[in-house]
Amino acid sequence: MGDWIEPGKKAPAFTLPADDGSKVKLSDLAGSPVVLYFYPKDDTPGCTREACAFRDRKKDLQKLGAVVLGVSPDTVEKHEKFRDKYDLNFPLLADADHKIAEKYGAWREKNMYGKKSMGIQRSTYLIGADGKVVKVWKAVKVDGHDEQVLAALKELA
Repeated sequence: MGDWIEPGKKAPAFTLPADDGSKVKLSDLAGSPVVLYFYPKDDTPGCTREACAFRDRKKDLQKLGAVVLGVSPDTVEKHEKFRDKYDLNFPLLADADHKIAEKYGAWREKNMYGKKSMGIQRSTYLIGADGKVVKVWKAVKVDGHDEQVLAALKELA
């Protein structure tokens, strides 16, 4: 279980497979702010609401130059189904071995009804155009999160 990457630090590099079969490399996005959000599982209620909120704010996010990337341990095939079912308009990245989630500190011990297990803690990183972390939301509450991200992006502009 890694530590959270705090604001001001360089965002850890990664290359992950996306839902469309391409590879997404963080360094290829230099020059644009990146909204990197970690979520537990495709097609579950909270994750679906979060993904659809980012989908519905695509124009606002694009106006601010931002790229949105969703990351979960699900496979590329599961991501494809999730993307198609909800018409998601941004890449979903497969972090099957949760190495990237660990690098960012999003892979944590969870306690559900007294049962402890390891998994993704819903969290979002705003990475500046310079590749440094600008803001971290460590325990995201889905409702209204898109607004918080947009407000933080506007502060960058």
